[in-house]
Amino acid sequence: MKGRVLPLLGIAAFGLPLALPAVASAHPVGDGTRYEARLAPVATNRVDAAGTASVTLSGNKATITVNANRLLDSAPHAQHIHIKGSGECPAADAARNHNGHKAISTTDGLPAYGKIGTSLTTKGDTSPNSALAVDRFPSTGSFHYTRTITVTPDVARQIRANNAVIVVHGIDYNHNGRYDSVLGASELDPKLPQEATAPALCGPLNAMHNMNGR
Repeated sequence: MKGRVLPLLGIAAFGLPLALPAVASAHPVGDGTRYEARLAPVATNRVDAAGTASVTLSGNKATITVNANRLLDSAPHAQHIHIKGSGECPAADAARNHNGHKAISTTDGLPAYGKIGTSLTTKGDTSPNSALAVDRFPSTGSFHYTRTITVTPDVARQIRANNAVIVVHGIDYNHNGRYDSVLGASELDPKLPQEATAPALCGPLNAMHNMNGR
């Protein structure tokens, strides 16, 4: 799948060119509370990567930053704010058998990090409808993403309740430099390989400080 994408049931297309901007332009929020996450590899998914994320929230306005390193290069990496799970990342015991291999798929991780609340696209729509709009997600192995958007009141509440998790998707389970069918088909779209949608990096958001000093 390297260098091309596959159709996504009307949500997006995995075959669009991958020469996409990894950075979304943004104007930082001047005040509000900052939430931070350390993005660690998802257990069992054979990811040798790391990252950080932050959300500065003022009302429903959020300035979001994601930094990731050493993911699969020249491949799209969907990323989201997940909400209403247990507010954590899945442990190794969440792994199931996928085509004869133990790994954690997106749906395996749902009890821990919850459903998608916001899609962290580089431009355009940020709702769950853009969950797999990979022509609008970073497509390099290392990237710096920042964007200011308006999140829904529900997402804002979950962030403030420390029940929001940043997840970056897309793994190279067998380390062959591309998304393939080693883990079988994705539950999100059987036309896609599981590697393309499986969670790679994950981190719960936690409040750091209030930028206004309140």
